[in-house]
Amino acid sequence: QGQVTESGGGRVQAGGSLRLSCTASGSAFSIGDMAWYRQAPEKQRELVSRITSGGDQDYADSVKGRFSISRDNTGNTIHLQMNSLQPEDTAVYYCKVRFGDNPTNSYDRWGQGTQVTVSS
Repeated sequence: QGQVTESGGGRVQAGGSLRLSCTASGSAFSIGDMAWYRQAPEKQRELVSRITSGGDQDYADSVKGRFSISRDNTGNTIHLQMNSLQPEDTAVYYCKVRFGDNPTNSYDRWGQGTQVTVSS
């Protein structure tokens, strides 16, 4: 059915860096888009960055130039390199994976979330 495992959260001071990782497993379906979302307290979950199976990338305006998403050669692991972190980046970060590349036969799975805390 597919599992999503995240790692790499933590606490840093403003200006610091963190690297998040997300691995998809446990499905016979191919792995399509993979993405990072975040949710700060009392705010809606928002898209941070997305990478397609072909390597195309999207970023939220608030993280452009500071965050970088990449996907390894196996295609089932992505990383989010976060530089120049600011207190407003504090949130729980969630990885979402789309299993299956056929729009009529695909499903999404979310990871459990990893906390990122940036202190000023």
